[in-house]
Amino acid sequence: MTSKAQAGTALWAKMPKANAELFALTYGSLVTELVRDYEDPIEVNAQLDRIGHSIGVRCVDEFLSKADVAGMGLSTQCNTLRDTAEVVAKVGFKMFLGVTAEVGGFSQDQRSFSVYLQDNPLSTFVELPSESAQGGDDLRRLKYSQILCGVIRGALEQVNLKVECSIVRDTLKGDEVNEIRVDLKEVLADGAGDDYKEE
Repeated sequence: MTSKAQAGTALWAKMPKANAELFALTYGSLVTELVRDYEDPIEVNAQLDRIGHSIGVRCVDEFLSKADVAGMGLSTQCNTLRDTAEVVAKVGFKMFLGVTAEVGGFSQDQRSFSVYLQDNPLSTFVELPSESAQGGDDLRRLKYSQILCGVIRGALEQVNLKVECSIVRDTLKGDEVNEIRVDLKEVLADGAGDDYKEE
């Protein structure tokens, strides 16, 4: 087990746990309610992404404080996007969802990568309607786990990395693995200090 995977397991052990089935069913209820409210799967995807972004922004504080207490020294571990991707996949996913994700598919310029999830705790008990079912074709455009993209985007934005995330493969749609593609768009300047400088 790599040091990042070990750190993720140690942090997971310190986190309060929720029943996995209750978690999956509660998330399913949220998605169902959004589908009823918005009817358009593209808008549901956007809402899930927004909710995930808000969660990601808040998760960073807890992640950094717990990692600091665990002595991970993230400031020395996240010098490159590759390092950051490893921490997100092996520590972040383990800490908050109890699953270890894999990282790969780095672009030549090292500005994009994929996160691979064999087990997606959000999709437990979920079956999307087939295209032949009434409304099934429409719901095939639903990206059921889009909230994860929002979480990654929000979390990385808090550490000054503006990214775009998208689900490119989904086991709910017959793929063998869940794949989230992350593209770095910009490294943001840290401007928070400028607001607090004395004149």
